[in-house]
Amino acid sequence: MNVNLKLMHTFLLVAEHSSFCRAAEASNRSQSAVSMQIRQLELQLGVSLFHRTTRRVQLTREGELLLVCARRAVAEMQTGLRQIKDAVDIQRGRLTIACEPTLAATRLPDILAAFQKSYPGVTAHVRELSTAEMLDSIRRQDVDFGIGPRSANAAELQFQPILLDEIYALVPANLDVGHRGTISLLELSHMPTLVLTGSSAMHSILEKAQKAAGVTLNIKYEVQQVQTQIAMAAAGLGAAILPRIAIPVKPDPRLRAVPIVDPPLARELCVVTLRGQFLSPVAARFVEMLDRLLNRPETATDVAPGAAALPIRPAISRHRGHLALASNQIGIPVAQ
Repeated sequence: MNVNLKLMHTFLLVAEHSSFCRAAEASNRSQSAVSMQIRQLELQLGVSLFHRTTRRVQLTREGELLLVCARRAVAEMQTGLRQIKDAVDIQRGRLTIACEPTLAATRLPDILAAFQKSYPGVTAHVRELSTAEMLDSIRRQDVDFGIGPRSANAAELQFQPILLDEIYALVPANLDVGHRGTISLLELSHMPTLVLTGSSAMHSILEKAQKAAGVTLNIKYEVQQVQTQIAMAAAGLGAAILPRIAIPVKPDPRLRAVPIVDPPLARELCVVTLRGQFLSPVAARFVEMLDRLLNRPETATDVAPGAAALPIRPAISRHRGHLALASNQIGIPVAQ
């Protein structure tokens, strides 16, 4: 049996309003036109759908059954139409991301390339911003979301953890660190060090670590770009303190990359949005891919020929409201 969707829509209006008059007003049609369409539907089905009196309109038993089926059919159709629209939006969408520079210059390009293969019609705009600038752009809703470290005193923002990034030291060959694969803050305090400016999260981590260890780092140089920091370390000017993710896959042979211990340090990278904000379909799909690719286990194939791979660290685990590495690293508090 073929039922006209327009007739079904009119039936739903009359049933929901229990009135031909109010249904006519809602559909911007005359009451006689509404009555005619209901009569056509009843003739097609071979049953009466409403009890009509001068005072009220009430569904018959058959009308009640049709109402349940019609509501279910409309809901399923709306779901299908929404899914089609979402698919179209993803294929032809626009994405604007605020990203902290070390991630933008290292892992983000490969992730964007993978996303481009799956969604070639999407246009992506990347803004490389400091943490403070990134948070401001999210508050103004200039971007879909941000990718950067967790920040304190930002209750209006939501931080979805995607990666725990260890803090390393790139030590030049002229500064002896022995044969161990780690370096302590105490050892670092006896060397000139190079740090990044504009990274409030990194400065906060280092300040807390120095206080906990009872040492003071000899910060000799502060630079804005991680490439400058690495180049200066390679020139022997000091040990560069930087996130693991910022270290090139094939480090300069004049440098040795070692994780900092006593205490071990790490920063938490997050997808940052306004609290309660819903991502667009294309943004949500990108975040799914971002989370998957950032946490992909490193293998020998990820390392350039002739390069020594940096040690792979255990996955993140949650325990007593902290994010912690399974290798006894100090955790970073997580908002509950």
